[in-house]
Amino acid sequence: MPRFVLTFSALLALGACQSTSEAPKPAAAQEPRGVSITPTNFKLPEGAGCTGDIARFRAIQANDLETGHTTKSVYDQIEAEMKKADSMCAAGNSGGASAHVRATKSRFGYP
Repeated sequence: MPRFVLTFSALLALGACQSTSEAPKPAAAQEPRGVSITPTNFKLPEGAGCTGDIARFRAIQANDLETGHTTKSVYDQIEAEMKKADSMCAAGNSGGASAHVRATKSRFGYP
């Protein structure tokens, strides 16, 4: 008998959960307050070799700093690495400078 009462109570509880009204529709996606996104007019610098690689990554960093996606201390660390890449590039070591940019990007989580 107690098993019947428990089963009957469970069925009643489940039946009470059934609803014929529609589920609420999700709210339209909105940008969270305080979060900035890259401006629509943002364009990466053009250029070939190490000069272009360095300029593009610096542009990304400047944008990330401006939009709050990185901190000033991380930006400064990356800029120090870009100065090393600048020196290699200016010394004619384009491959080494571009490799340094790629390694820096990887170390700081950029694809």
